[in-house]
Amino acid sequence: MLAAVDHVQLAAPPGSEELLRAYYGDVLGMAEIPKPPVLAGRGGCWFQAGAVQLHLGIEEDFRPARKAHPGLRVTDIEAYAARLAAHGATVTWDGDLPGHRRFYSEDPVGNRLEFLEPLATDA
Repeated sequence: MLAAVDHVQLAAPPGSEELLRAYYGDVLGMAEIPKPPVLAGRGGCWFQAGAVQLHLGIEEDFRPARKAHPGLRVTDIEAYAARLAAHGATVTWDGDLPGHRRFYSEDPVGNRLEFLEPLATDA
């Protein structure tokens, strides 16, 4: 029986680790977490914010995920979008998901990311 999503893995091209660290660490505000030694030699890097983990794995024949994407729930979405834009990241708002505010962005290697926040409901 499924209990939770443990992590999401995205691919990245060889040699992109420093770009990934700058984006996922500095721009998104995630902490890099160590990869197990047996996996560290494969390259890539792992990040965490609260219970959310994103793993970036190196793929020799890399093609960015342009449609597939993780959906990352945020708080204060306006401020978070402003943070990304201030770091030069694209912010593309999309109002098509009822009950949510959301936008899309791309990491520095072209992977699509969705950021969303549920709208407050009147009780």
